[in-house]
Amino acid sequence: MDFFTRLQERTAEEREYLRTAPIFDVALQGRLSLNGYLAFLGQAYHHVKHTVPLLMACGARLPERLEWLREAIAEYIEEEYGHQEWILNDIRACGGDAEAVRRATPNLPTELMVSYVYDRIARHNPVSFFGMVNVLEGTSVSVATLAAQKIRESLGLPAEAFSYLTSHGSLDIEHIEFFRNLMNRLDAAEDQEAVVHTARVIYRLYGDMFRSVMLSA
Repeated sequence: MDFFTRLQERTAEEREYLRTAPIFDVALQGRLSLNGYLAFLGQAYHHVKHTVPLLMACGARLPERLEWLREAIAEYIEEEYGHQEWILNDIRACGGDAEAVRRATPNLPTELMVSYVYDRIARHNPVSFFGMVNVLEGTSVSVATLAAQKIRESLGLPAEAFSYLTSHGSLDIEHIEFFRNLMNRLDAAEDQEAVVHTARVIYRLYGDMFRSVMLSA
């Protein structure tokens, strides 16, 4: 069994914790309020703005034996740069205050999720970052495009209010295959374990982030 498949199997319990966050059923049933959607976008902004800095931190700390992974990180940076601004544009299209979101303090689970990955990169194993990638891209593929459609239909918002969700639903399908190939090249047990452990923690914290959105909606 390849490592990507084992990664999915070994994180199944934590993935289920994320997927049972109430916001998913609410969104897919077309019952998410405008405040709820704006609350989600606000928290998304506060973790997405760290994607490129985290990629840079990871790339800077990779050992020479993983030079091929550093090359992949350069591709990720090019793909991901500026996506937080898409989220702010979506907020504006919803009538929200994008600059207030930019200045706001994230909810605790969002802050902890980002801080945890910075810490794993700096103090443990930089490959840990890819545990977060597994969580975020897998979740986008499974729910983003459909959720965007349901929310748009129920709230009557313009297409311009969904650039983040719709782009990531389709874009991350390609990213997952790229990610699968990268993970299957990781042959050191310590690297594989770092990815698994980080993914387990991020599934929990990401799930808590979505639960915090419903509390603040």
